[in-house]
Amino acid sequence: MAISTTTLHTCTVQHTRIAINRLLNIFQLTAVLARLYYRISHLFLGDVQVLSWVLITISELLFTFLWILSQAFEWRPVVRTAHPENLPAGVEFPGVDVFICTADPTKEPTLEVMNTVLSAMALDYPPEKLGVYISDDGGSPSTLYAVKEAGRFAKCWLPFCRKYGIKIRCPEAFFSPLGDGERLWSEEFKAEEEEIESAYKLFKQNVEKAEGSGAIVVHDRPPHIEVIHDNRKDGISNDDQAKMPLLVYVSREKRPSHPHRFKAGALNALLRVSGIMSNGPYVLVLDCDMYCNDPTSARQAMCFHLDTKISPSLAFVQYPQMFYNVSKNDIYDSEAKSTYMLKWQGMDGLRGPLFTGTGYYLKRKALYGTPNQEDAFLHEPQKNFGLSSKFIASLKSSNHQDTSGKEIQSDAIVDEAKNLATCTFEKGTKWGQEASYSYVSLLESTFTGYLLHCRGWRSVYLYPKKPCFLGCTTVDMKDGLLQLMKWSSGLIQVALSRFSPFTYGISRMSILQSMCYGFLTFSPTYFLANWLHGIVPQLCFLSGIPLYPKVSSPWFVVFAAAYAFSVCQHLYEVYCTGGSIRTWWNEERIGVMRAVTAYFFGCLDVVMKKLGVAKANFRLTNKAIDKEKLEKYEQGKFDFQGADKFMVPLIILTVLNLVCFIGGVKNVIFEGKLEELFAQLLISSWILLITYPVLEEFIPKKGK
Repeated sequence: MAISTTTLHTCTVQHTRIAINRLLNIFQLTAVLARLYYRISHLFLGDVQVLSWVLITISELLFTFLWILSQAFEWRPVVRTAHPENLPAGVEFPGVDVFICTADPTKEPTLEVMNTVLSAMALDYPPEKLGVYISDDGGSPSTLYAVKEAGRFAKCWLPFCRKYGIKIRCPEAFFSPLGDGERLWSEEFKAEEEEIESAYKLFKQNVEKAEGSGAIVVHDRPPHIEVIHDNRKDGISNDDQAKMPLLVYVSREKRPSHPHRFKAGALNALLRVSGIMSNGPYVLVLDCDMYCNDPTSARQAMCFHLDTKISPSLAFVQYPQMFYNVSKNDIYDSEAKSTYMLKWQGMDGLRGPLFTGTGYYLKRKALYGTPNQEDAFLHEPQKNFGLSSKFIASLKSSNHQDTSGKEIQSDAIVDEAKNLATCTFEKGTKWGQEASYSYVSLLESTFTGYLLHCRGWRSVYLYPKKPCFLGCTTVDMKDGLLQLMKWSSGLIQVALSRFSPFTYGISRMSILQSMCYGFLTFSPTYFLANWLHGIVPQLCFLSGIPLYPKVSSPWFVVFAAAYAFSVCQHLYEVYCTGGSIRTWWNEERIGVMRAVTAYFFGCLDVVMKKLGVAKANFRLTNKAIDKEKLEKYEQGKFDFQGADKFMVPLIILTVLNLVCFIGGVKNVIFEGKLEELFAQLLISSWILLITYPVLEEFIPKKGK
């Protein structure tokens, strides 16, 4: 059902931000062009050391190239607000299927996954229109057991939340200090809360006990589909508080001899299985640790999906990725506010942000066609989607949730679902190619969102005051860099493929949108710019070779201005996100550390795959939090434990800068070259300041 109204949501263009950024851009572009002229003119004059001059020029050109691309994010940033209270009374909501993927109970704690499941089941949405599917790519007995336990606990948890209007519907969060604001003082509430808390403690105990004995990953297994709760059996009940959504456990077939396709394969299997069961027109995708913090997220998303003015071309509504365990200092920049508050708002002003892997409400049909030809994929359905008459029938009716009244738990449907979850079902079809989640990149969601935009779909970005979804971020360098390495590998893979935004994308979307995607996909090349900037000036400083103008030269002002305007722009971004000087410093420091480590290894990973030295490998981030690591993180101390491989480039850079700094200072003192080498002295000092945590962590240990 679509609604024609403009009161469901508002869109505000950030005019002040646009004006300030464009003013800063004019100044910075002028300084950058003048700097480039200085570099090229002196190179042709032949009065410089050619190799070092060329290398530092390449570094500056890379920084400039990426900076120019990044300005597309600031062309027309917008802020959206949803007004679910304006949804008409009695509106018929479309069905929503929630997809939650987990792969390894040893790295993704089962209890945390079940809290995500329970929070999704408790969404403020008609339960008969809601289906929750959990994909267990580990095929772990402990996960299946935990899902059944979650289904049992939900029978008392959901009515409790609905009865008292509980907003924090993740039980672990509710029974923590985060839920203090939800508690009422009535005796009835206290009595029921104690009863529910006892039930949760028992549920928690059972899950943790099962996890301790059965947390294994089965790599060779048949498909297993089990309907934990069939909401068709609820029928028409006067007790709306007791109604439960559909809950289905899916463990697709896994064989060592067949490609598994990682998370993209899991999502495609869920698309097929859910298609013949609930077939909700919309899909909510959640990471297994990303629980629903605001139960109204579905209603907020429907403020856009049900608006007839934008719904025909709207593919998905994206929410920000936010975390409950971010420290006040946030030394790892886990919140990534410059991305989730600024860049995504900038893309929203064009044709919308990309998928961020979790927290988005997707129109199911968008994966199968274009806005103008949504049903084109049905011309040869068996060739495109395989030999399942039930699934093909679901595609033809995918604008409407299947409410025919038949029980989903019937043997025929479950057997067909198992067939859809086999390794061989996709063989000879276009799954993972032109339809569904793409297999081209391990960043399945990001790349699929990019393809949706190329096909003419648009998206919107909603950043509400109360986070709709909260997850658990990494609290040490190893897991953070491992995750970033995976992302950078996937991004640069797209940049160098036939799907590059500068070839494939630019012919299918606006130049500005292509620039946004170009920045994202080429951002791993920051490693080269940072490496050159962190090595060449320092070696020349050690050798007494000047790379920058004298302090007394007018050209020195040009270089100083280029850097100053860059800092001003970054400071303004931090100001826009509500950050402080400490935030700016943390972003500067971790940005360099990430570039010379994770970005470098991500690019190296792609090169090795191209040469056939390495195979595609999905690196699962460890989401089990160690208390000692958490304490260290909250104290603002870097934790490099287990990250030795990642730290090698950073240690080399740090030691090199230290040696060059000491030797260069001698040149300045004894040869009187302060004026010529002043800029390089500042750069070397800056790098040492940034890498001080590395010196503090590793250098003393080397001497022991």
